[in-house]
Amino acid sequence: MSLSLRFQVESTYEAARAGRLITPHGEVETPAFMPVGTLASVKGVSQDILEELDVQILLGNTYHLYLRPGVEQIRRLGGLHRFMAWPRPILTDSGGFQVFSLNELRKVNEKGVTFRSHLDGSSHSFSPESAMEAQIGLGADIIMAFDECTEYPAPPERARQSMELTLRWAQRSKNYFEEHKQQVPWFQNDDCVDQGQHQALFGIVQGGMDHELRKESVERTVGIGFPGYAIGGLSVGEPRSLTREVVEATVEHLPPDTPRYLMGVGTPEEIVEYASLGIDMMDCVLPTRAARHGLLFTSGGKISIKQARYASDEATLDPNCACHVCSRYSRAYLRHLYASNEVLAQVLNTIHNLSFYLDTMRRVRHSIALGKKACFLSGV
Repeated sequence: MSLSLRFQVESTYEAARAGRLITPHGEVETPAFMPVGTLASVKGVSQDILEELDVQILLGNTYHLYLRPGVEQIRRLGGLHRFMAWPRPILTDSGGFQVFSLNELRKVNEKGVTFRSHLDGSSHSFSPESAMEAQIGLGADIIMAFDECTEYPAPPERARQSMELTLRWAQRSKNYFEEHKQQVPWFQNDDCVDQGQHQALFGIVQGGMDHELRKESVERTVGIGFPGYAIGGLSVGEPRSLTREVVEATVEHLPPDTPRYLMGVGTPEEIVEYASLGIDMMDCVLPTRAARHGLLFTSGGKISIKQARYASDEATLDPNCACHVCSRYSRAYLRHLYASNEVLAQVLNTIHNLSFYLDTMRRVRHSIALGKKACFLSGV
C-alpha cells in the first residue's frame, strides 16, 4: 500500500469484510456508501448536516466541476476541500462516465475523448493526462484513472477493444500522476490531517459483461499497480441480475489487501448484497435523486410521499429510523411540502434517504463485526 492511502481489514464474514480506509483527510469505515456531490454540493443538504449524518467521504464529479466553475478556479481557492468547506475525505471520478453519457456529443480515439458541453455546446477534450491534471487540481484524496465505459449491449470484439483502450489509458494516467502528484493544492498548503501523504490513484476494471474479459482486465490493471481498484462499466442498462453476476465474477480476482470500489450502484438492498460479496466502497445518485421526486426508502419498503393517501397520515415516515426527519415530521406534513412544491420537501426527503443509506451501511459493518450475515431490513 502506498503512503497516499492505508487500508486494513478488521473483520470478515464469508466474502464480506469490514475495515478502515485511512486518507490524508481522515478515516473511512468500510463498507462505505459515498453520497454524490456532483457540483461540490449534495443537492439540498449543507455540509454541516452531512457531518451530523456522519458522512465520512463524498464523491465529486470532475466533468461537471471542469465545466463550472473550472478546475483552475478551484485550485486557486485552495482545492475542493477548502472551496466547499468540507474537511473530510473526497473521491473524484475521472469524468469518463459522464463523457460516455453524452453519446452523440463525443468522439473517442487513442488520444482521448472530444466532447461538447451539455451547458453551452462548447468543444472540450479529455485525455488520461488532462483528466489527471484536472483531478490533481481539484485535490481529492482519491482520484480515478481515465477509462472508457463500455456500453451495453456490446459485442465481444467491442468489449475487448474498449478494455484494451482503458488499460492503455490506465498506464498513461499512472505515468502522469506519478510525475505530478506533489502539485495537489492541499499538499502545498499543508491542509490535511495526515501530513506527508499525497492523493491516491485507483485503477478501473472494465470488460463489459464478459467474465473472462473482466478477469483479464483485473490481472492487467493490477499489473500496472494501484493502491485501490474500481469495478466500472456497470449500471449502464443491463439487467440487475447480470450486474450482480459480473460483480461476483470480478471481485474474486481483485487483491484482498486493497480497497474495492463498485461504481454507480444501487438500491439499499443492492448495496447490502454487494457488501456481502466483498465490496468496500459504493456510490449512487439514487438516494438524492429519488428524494427530489418524492421517493423515500424505509425499513418497510419504498414510499412515494406524493400519493394522496398520505395527506392525513400522522405516522412518522419510518419508526425504525432515528434521523431528525423521522423524529419530528409526519408523513402528512412531508406530503404537504411535496404537493406544495416547497424546497423544504427536497431538503427533508434527501436528509432522510441519505440517513437511511448510511444507517444501512452501519448495520452491515456491525453485522460483519459480529460474524453475522448482513440483511437489508432493520431487525432481520
